[in-house]
Amino acid sequence: MMTNSKTELNTIFDIEYGNQYDLNKMKEPVGSTGVAFVSRRSGDLGVKTFVEKTEEEPYSEGLITVALGGSILTTSVQQFPFYTAQNIKVLKPKREMSFREKVFYCMCIEKNKYRYSTMGREANRSLNKLKVPDVIPSWVKDIELENQKLNKRPLIDDDIDIYSVPWEEFYYKELFEINTGKGPRIRDTPAGDTPMVTATTDNNGINTFLDHEPMHPGGVISVARNGNGVGAAFYQPTPFCSNEDVRVFTPKFDMDVFIALFFVTLIRQEKYRFNYGRKWGTRRMKKTKFELPVTANGKPHFELIRKYIQSLNFSRSISESMETEESQLTQQSIDQF
Repeated sequence: MMTNSKTELNTIFDIEYGNQYDLNKMKEPVGSTGVAFVSRRSGDLGVKTFVEKTEEEPYSEGLITVALGGSILTTSVQQFPFYTAQNIKVLKPKREMSFREKVFYCMCIEKNKYRYSTMGREANRSLNKLKVPDVIPSWVKDIELENQKLNKRPLIDDDIDIYSVPWEEFYYKELFEINTGKGPRIRDTPAGDTPMVTATTDNNGINTFLDHEPMHPGGVISVARNGNGVGAAFYQPTPFCSNEDVRVFTPKFDMDVFIALFFVTLIRQEKYRFNYGRKWGTRRMKKTKFELPVTANGKPHFELIRKYIQSLNFSRSISESMETEESQLTQQSIDQF
């Protein structure tokens, strides 16, 4: 019979600060031989990009990283040898531990995010003493969970120069219908299978899953209009619900996941213009200008955009995710744009 006893995290893991590298001082890798660079971001295991190997040996794959600030307590089992940015701790199990067990402890650590909700509070001092179960529940060993590798290879091997053609300005309203999010109140709706997208910056914008008919189709982009997540944009591949803090960008053109991720990156660059006091509402979104590569007749060069994204590392993972109908998409290499 399993007890509910807990122990401090440092009794289960050897815990140390990571490399504390600054990304702007790292060199780009040559070819596909780079080392993963883990930052304090959420999503994609915290991996921001890949960098050239330094004189210091990378941490081994299979270790756990925890963000002490930023997207605080974002915890991941790393799939590649890696370096870390500032304010990342690295956890090495004191005993042999399966991938399932590591993921279980990642979940336990992340459940404590609420303790750091106060603005500016970080987990530097308290992480080592964090209380976690000292016995692994039996169900952890029974769940079907695979340590799936992200496919680092690009979908196409061509070297695509996105700047080989002219760029011109467009308004978002020219290419997208922009509408207010629709959906039920979370507290009044039982749990179910429909994604509920809010202004959160984590988990593809999905706050929870509800027992409610979807209010928006898949194949669109969700954008947070205010709060700490203002400008957080995500491609939503499946039908979903949302709330009034979200705007839904429905394309007026044929948009696949590769083109969508290009726009997601552009939209996220607007974040610095807005905050709690200056919301990025529908009117402002429609009047926001951005630049795109264009064809000879001045139309958006969607085919070039598609091929550019497909030429980036991890684009093969994006394709494989679509084939398996997974909603968590790899954004790692897109952030290099």
